[in-house]
Amino acid sequence: MMAGVGVGAGRELSSPPTDGISNLRFSNHSDHLLVSSWDSTVRLYDASVNILKGQFTHRGPVLDCCFHDDASGFTGCADCTVRRFDFNTGREDLLGSHEAPIRCVEYSHSTGQVITGSWDKTLRCWDPRAASGKERAPMGTYSQPERVYSMSLVGHHLVVATAGRHINVYDLRSMSQPEQRRESSLKYQTRCVRCYPNGTGYALSSVEGRVAMEFFDMSEAGQAKKYAFKCHRKSEAGRDTVYPVNAIAFHPIYGTFATGGCDGYVNVWDGNNKKRLYQYSRYPTSIAALSFSRDGRLLAVASSYTFSEGEKPHEPDAIFVRSVNEAEVKPKPKAYVAAP
Repeated sequence: MMAGVGVGAGRELSSPPTDGISNLRFSNHSDHLLVSSWDSTVRLYDASVNILKGQFTHRGPVLDCCFHDDASGFTGCADCTVRRFDFNTGREDLLGSHEAPIRCVEYSHSTGQVITGSWDKTLRCWDPRAASGKERAPMGTYSQPERVYSMSLVGHHLVVATAGRHINVYDLRSMSQPEQRRESSLKYQTRCVRCYPNGTGYALSSVEGRVAMEFFDMSEAGQAKKYAFKCHRKSEAGRDTVYPVNAIAFHPIYGTFATGGCDGYVNVWDGNNKKRLYQYSRYPTSIAALSFSRDGRLLAVASSYTFSEGEKPHEPDAIFVRSVNEAEVKPKPKAYVAAP
């Protein structure tokens, strides 16, 4: 355990990445955890027993990763390639490439396609069945208004956040045009977008210590429900310090969500009741990524400096897995006041 990090931070995984952690994700089928890193690796852990089960090394930094099934997945890399790897067989296949680094990769179980978002200002869709040692053409290429920064999908909805505060919402069954073109309701650069588990909308975070709660329903009543709130900031001697909000993760059972910021804190929020439920003890450095396990019992936290303050000495990268207490994530019932 790192010096100065208490037991409350969770169990620290052994053999962490040696450079910045770009993302981590739990499997939908087990406590396997996939981790991508700027050290050019993707690692597979069994988080429940703290075992590194496998590691693939790429030709450049790995900027995102996602599962295909419990022992295989996809990576988006700074070398502009999207790859599939299988930890059981050791096989690695090339799906294709972009003209610039691939920042985001998602796999849709409902449509069976892989979607990549790149700094070349495009989305591309791939058929993983066509993966081989040779590069294949994408199923489709879709221009974006700017570089892709973050993506999230739920059901057939894909939400794409780009530079310039643009938001595009797609139906994966009909990708020719976005269903909705929006502008972020936050004034500053988008850091993360994550869809609500119930499929009704998405949460959006920015570099300026704010989160926006948005809804797909464009009716007046639907849009009246959206709001934004301040978080990950501190006030000392009358001066506010504001931190980027790098990560959002929704609890799969209760629909509450965790945010992680460059202040090193993880907060848990009840979005429906607009309340903070819990704040965990401070981690050694910036929170780069968060993920709840499929049953919500575990929360993986990437403590990894994100260079928001430029080059400076910082704590080594680490992954913590904490057991989640129901009281930390379950919405509290609204107080009932009897009529006089």
